Amino acid sequence: MKKWLSLMLAVLCCLHLCCPAVHAADPLGISAQAYVLMEADTGKVLLSKNGDEKRPIASTTKIMTTLLCLESGGLDDWFVVDPEAIRVEGSSMGLQEGDVVTKRMLCYGMLLPSGNDAANATAVRLADSIPEFAKLMNARAARIGMTHTCFVTPSGLDAEGHGASARDMGLLARTAMQNPDFRAICSQSRAEVCFGNPPYNRWLKNTNKLLTMYEGVVGVKTGFTDEAGRCLVSFCERDGVSLLCVTLHAKDDWNDHMKLYDYGFAHVVSQPVEPPDALSVSVVGGTADTVALRTRDPLSVGTDNGDLRQLTVQVQVEPFLYAPVPENARVGNLAYYYEGRHVADVPLYTVDAVAAQEQEPKTPGFWQALLARIRSWF
Repeated sequence: MKKWLSLMLAVLCCLHLCCPAVHAADPLGISAQAYVLMEADTGKVLLSKNGDEKRPIASTTKIMTTLLCLESGGLDDWFVVDPEAIRVEGSSMGLQEGDVVTKRMLCYGMLLPSGNDAANATAVRLADSIPEFAKLMNARAARIGMTHTCFVTPSGLDAEGHGASARDMGLLARTAMQNPDFRAICSQSRAEVCFGNPPYNRWLKNTNKLLTMYEGVVGVKTGFTDEAGRCLVSFCERDGVSLLCVTLHAKDDWNDHMKLYDYGFAHVVSQPVEPPDALSVSVVGGTADTVALRTRDPLSVGTDNGDLRQLTVQVQVEPFLYAPVPENARVGNLAYYYEGRHVADVPLYTVDAVAAQEQEPKTPGFWQALLARIRSWF
């Protein structure tokens, strides 16, 4: 009997060593090879799978290209697109040689129909070449805190070294959605734009079907290449809670995002943040030495555990104010941060007015008094 038991144990050990381990299935049944669900206010990751693994990201790359374009200014200035830049494979907004366009129209072309021609035209317009534009992309990524990212192309077409992690793409989308122009463009299912030679109006359709599939979705960007698979970055708001979702190489990305959002909105609530007590600033030359400060609109932040101790605040006010100081004057901000990431700026206002002190009349000197006396004789 002991020999049989020993033999059975030996067989089991061999099976354990030779057969690959079976991992537990994703509890939500997410098809993506990598994903993150993120609270958008703070950038806190709520759920993740291979979230810091750098992967191909396809046309979600255009989030960065569009952000840089919007930040460059002159959005409504007309120019002729570079004829070489627009000769590119894949999806297109329909640019042709000689077309006159604006940067704003290129942003619509990138975020809605995912135009590779628009992305290349943007890169050449902003940096004169695609390699130089890639340098701008990577510099901006570093400022955002994207530590597992390398941009090579403005469009997201497969290129050696080009890619980012799901978490990094969440941080990028979080930054981009703070830009009002970016937010306004990516939230539209279709939009009328004007370009051409001569320019004329036409309609562009958004590839992001999630905008009409799930309540509260307001962006962001789709992507696909053979190497990257289906990629999707989305943003959703509901009941004061803002969530971001990124899936990379997903077989069922629409349902992946809806499942993740169902989980997120079931666990995250909006919690008010109390400002610091007894805020004030010194006043020089006034009837009071200080003036109290207050906020008007309270800040609320989404949290899954009610713990906001990692939320820090900086009082950004000048060291002192010169009287007179009006009531309800904006004099600074409360700058909130979560794990070093900027969350929001809440304006600070004066509670009361502070009048300037009345100046006592100066006693005239000897020569001034003598001159006044002489003048009185005539």
